[in-house]
Amino acid sequence: MNCSSKNERCGSRSKGCGSVLDLALFLIHTCGSGREEVHLEEVPAEQRAPILKAYLQRAPGARPHVPVNKDAPLPEFEQVAAAFPVFRVVSNVPAQHR
Repeated sequence: MNCSSKNERCGSRSKGCGSVLDLALFLIHTCGSGREEVHLEEVPAEQRAPILKAYLQRAPGARPHVPVNKDAPLPEFEQVAAAFPVFRVVSNVPAQHR
C-alpha cells in the first residue's frame, strides 16, 4: 500500500510553515484512494521510550540518528527520549463516522 501525507494549508513551497508543529495544524492523511483529516498530538517524553525502541527495530535507516542500540533495554531509551519528538496521528473524524 502506498501511503503519503499532504498538507493543504502549508504546501512544500509555502514559506509560512517553519516546523512539524506548524504542519500539524491542518494535515490531510491520504492512503490509497481514501482521505481523512487528521492532526498530530505530541507524545509526552515519559511515554516515548517504547515507541522509539519499536521504531528502531523496524526502521534500520533511523538507527544512526538515535544514540541507543535497537536491542538496548527500555531504561536506555528513557534516557534519550526527551530529545526525540514523537507524534500520534489522530483522526479528526468521530469514530462513529469512520
